[in-house]
Amino acid sequence: MIGRPLSGFAAISALLFAAASAIAQQPSAPVEAAARALIEDKTHGFPGEVTIEISPLDPGNRLPPCSAPAAFLPNPATRAWGAFSVGVRCESPVAWTIYLQARVKVVSDYLVAARPLSARQIIGPADLEHRRGDIAALPDDALLDASQATGRHVRQALAQGAPLQARLLRTPEAVRQGSKVTVFSRGEAFRVSNTGRALNSAAPGETVRVRLPNNQVVTGTALHDGTVEINP
Repeated sequence: MIGRPLSGFAAISALLFAAASAIAQQPSAPVEAAARALIEDKTHGFPGEVTIEISPLDPGNRLPPCSAPAAFLPNPATRAWGAFSVGVRCESPVAWTIYLQARVKVVSDYLVAARPLSARQIIGPADLEHRRGDIAALPDDALLDASQATGRHVRQALAQGAPLQARLLRTPEAVRQGSKVTVFSRGEAFRVSNTGRALNSAAPGETVRVRLPNNQVVTGTALHDGTVEINP
């Protein structure tokens, strides 16, 4: 059966619809480029080799073309690694917003336990080993340099090969609860010292309370040498 040819009006309408559909389609390249530029900026300075993967924009989208698509992170606090979403918005000539999925891999060396470590063990160089992999797949506080772990206590037992994390380690105590300590305060041209008894344990940089011989309790900061500097 041979269909009837389209009337002049119908043919023109069909052509206009096809043209409008073609005009309405947002090219994918500018959108993906905006997302990539944002991620490259956010990952600048990351250690190791950074690889960025972005899900493509649907080539069959019906978004009106945008003169200047701008990318953003839905949550400004999001760290640009691992899997996350990237938003791209248009302000002109028609406002719209879409979201693309992104994945950032950061291949670098990181620290693992070279052998089983027991709780409260002090880490030495022989207890550490470097491995190479995607640190974006590790916890955020994974340690990358031996200087970040050497000389610190292990809070809990760690199996061989376990990644070292900052939260799993503790700096050895500089001041122990009940011990006799020297406390001091200083200014531009003076230094006054006294002795007292520590009321709590503290690592260097942590706050410690000290009871002086006259029973006055002062608060200060524990230093590496075991002394306490009185806070102003």
